[in-house]
Amino acid sequence: MINVLIVDDESWTRDIIRAFGEWQELGMHIIGEAEDGKEALRLTEELQPQIVITDMRMPGLDGVQLLQQLNERHSQILTIVISGYDDFEYAKHALRNKAIDYLLKPVDPKELNAALLNCKKILETALIERSPLSLDLSYALSTYKQLLKSHYNDLNLEGVTTTLGHMMRELETKEAINSAMREQVVQELLLLLKELMNANSQDSESLSALYAQEAVESSSNTKQFLTQQYVYVLEQLIQRRKFKNKLNLDEVRHFMEEHYTESVTLEQLARAFFVSKEYLSKMFKQEFGRNVTDYLLHLRMVKAKEWLLDESIPIKTIAEMAGYEDLTYFYRVFKKHFGIAPGEMRKNSEV
Repeated sequence: MINVLIVDDESWTRDIIRAFGEWQELGMHIIGEAEDGKEALRLTEELQPQIVITDMRMPGLDGVQLLQQLNERHSQILTIVISGYDDFEYAKHALRNKAIDYLLKPVDPKELNAALLNCKKILETALIERSPLSLDLSYALSTYKQLLKSHYNDLNLEGVTTTLGHMMRELETKEAINSAMREQVVQELLLLLKELMNANSQDSESLSALYAQEAVESSSNTKQFLTQQYVYVLEQLIQRRKFKNKLNLDEVRHFMEEHYTESVTLEQLARAFFVSKEYLSKMFKQEFGRNVTDYLLHLRMVKAKEWLLDESIPIKTIAEMAGYEDLTYFYRVFKKHFGIAPGEMRKNSEV
C-alpha cells in the first residue's frame, strides 16, 4: 500500500479528500492527518508517507515552508498541493519544490484521483528502476502474491505456507538472488500482509515492518521469516472466525463510522465480523434502536448537515461526500430525514 498524509487546517477539506480519493482502487492508505506544517513534519518522520497532500495557507508553519522542508529533507516524498487561492506565486513555489499537481478548492474528485494516479505511476516506475529484481522475477512475485491473497482469504494455512515455499524455490532457480533482492521480497510481502489484514478487519498496526538482517541473509531465512509472519496472523484470523461467539457491536459501529461514505452492505459487515447477517441485524437493532441501513443513513445525514454550514462547499459536493452520486436522490433523502431541503437549511442557518 502507498501511504498518504493529509495536511490542512480545515477539517472539511480533509473530509473531502478522504471521501473523494479512490484509495482502495489506487492501492493507497491514509496513514495520518495534520492541521499545520509543524505537525506534518513530525508525522512525516514518524509515519514515512510516500505522498503528502497539503494546503498552502495554514497557521504556524504554512504550506510554502512545509514544501520547502519536505523537498530538502525528504526529496523522495511526492507532494500534491490543494489550495483555495489561484495564486501565481503559490503555484510557482509548488513547482519549484517539485509538487506533482496544484489543485484548487473545492476539490474536484476527477482532478484529485488523476493527481493520485500520477503519483502512483511515478512511485511504481521508481520502484522498478531501483529494484534489484529483474522484471522476470517481478512477474513471478506478482503471481505468487495473487495466490497468497486467495489462500489467506480462504483461511488456507497450508496453501499459504506451500506458496511461500514454492515462491522462494522459483526465485532461487531463476537466478542467484542476493540479500538486496530478498529484502525487496520481504518488504513487498509484508505490505501485502498488511493489506490482507486490513481487508479482514485485523489490526495491521500490530504488524511491524521492521525485521532483523538475518531474515534476508539466505533464502531459507527469508522463507522462514515470511512463513512465521503469515502463519501467526492467519492463525489469529482462523481462531477469531472459528471461536468468535460474542459480537462486539462497538467495533461494528466504529467500522460503519469509518466507512459510511462507501457502499457498505449488511452482507459485507456480517462477513467482516464473522457472523450471519440475520444475527448481526438483530443484535445491532437491539443495541442501538435502529437497523444497520438506518444507522448508515443517519451517519451520512448528520455529516451532510455539518458540511452544509460551510457555504463554500457546493451542495452537489456534499452529496458526493456523503456517498450519493445522484443529487436528486440526496435531496429527497435529506428532506425526508430532516423535514427540510438542504438549500433551505443552509439559507436558514444564515439568518
